[in-house]
Amino acid sequence: MKIIVCLWFVLGALSAAGKVIFTTVGQRATLECGAVSFKNSLEWRQGDDRIVFVDKKGFPRHGKAAVQTRSKRRGDTDLDIFPVRKEDAGTFTCTADGNPQVHTLLVGSVSVSPPAELKVGSNATLLCEIEGLNPDSVKTVQWIGVDKNVRSRTAQLENVALTDAGTWKCQFSHGGETFSTQLEIKVTEPATKTTPAPKQSSKVNGKKINSTICAQPSCADSGVAHWWMWVAIGAGCLVVVLLMVSVIVLYKRIRRRKRNLHLMKNGRQAQRPRQYCQCNHQTAAAKPQQGRQKGRPSALPLQPLLKE
Repeated sequence: MKIIVCLWFVLGALSAAGKVIFTTVGQRATLECGAVSFKNSLEWRQGDDRIVFVDKKGFPRHGKAAVQTRSKRRGDTDLDIFPVRKEDAGTFTCTADGNPQVHTLLVGSVSVSPPAELKVGSNATLLCEIEGLNPDSVKTVQWIGVDKNVRSRTAQLENVALTDAGTWKCQFSHGGETFSTQLEIKVTEPATKTTPAPKQSSKVNGKKINSTICAQPSCADSGVAHWWMWVAIGAGCLVVVLLMVSVIVLYKRIRRRKRNLHLMKNGRQAQRPRQYCQCNHQTAAAKPQQGRQKGRPSALPLQPLLKE
C-alpha cells in the first residue's frame, strides 16, 4: 500500500513539473501549458496573481497580474507574452481541469560599459543579468569570449586589444539545462595624432624665411601634385579664353562679309537702267453706236398775244 502511495506522489510530482523557458528583455516568450485542451476550466497564474481564467463555455476572465496586459492565449491552452520585461521572471502555473503545471521563466539581459565601440587600450565591463535564477544557478553564470573564460556574471576587460572583439557568450545552467545569450563586441584602433613638422629657417637675399620640413614621405609628392593641379587649371583657362576670342573674331568676320555682299548687290542694281515693257499690238476699234439717237425736241413757236 505504501508503495502505491509513493508511486502516486511521484507521478503527481512529475505531472506538476513544468518547463524552464529562457528569453531576453524585449523578446517574445511562449509558455506551453502541457495540456492540449481542457473540458471544464483553464487558469494561468503568475506567482499567486491570476492572469486569465477560462470556463467551459470559453469566456475568459482576466486577473490583476502585472503581465496580464502584455499576454494573450495562443491556441487553447498556451500563453504568449510580448514584450518580456525583467519583472516577468518567476513561476507561472497553468491549471487545466484541476491539473496544475508549474513553469519557470528566466529573463536575461547583457550589456557592455561604455556602450559605444571600445578603443584599443581602454577598459570595459561586461554585465550579464539573469532574473529568476535560484542561488545555486547564479554561481554557474560565466562569460566565454574568443580566448577568455570569466566565471562570473561580470567580466572586467582591462587594456582592451583587437583580439577581444567578436561574440561573447553569457552561459549558465538551471534545472540540469544549459542556456546562453550573446553579446557582440567591437574594438577599433584610436586615431593617430599627427605632430606638426619642425620649421627650418633660411635666408634669401638677406631675409630670413621660415619653411616647414615635411616629415612624411608623401608630403613632397603632395606638393608636386598641387603644383601640377594649378598648372592644369591655368592651361584650361587659357584654352577657354582663346576659344572665346576665336569665336568672336569669326563672328565679326562673317558679319563683315555679309554686309559687303549686301552693299555690292545694292550697287549693281543702282547702275542697271530701267527697262519698261512696250507692247506692240493694235489698238481696239471704237465701239459702234447701236440704235438711233433721239434728238432733242424743237421748241414750240411763240404765239402772239391777243389784243382787245
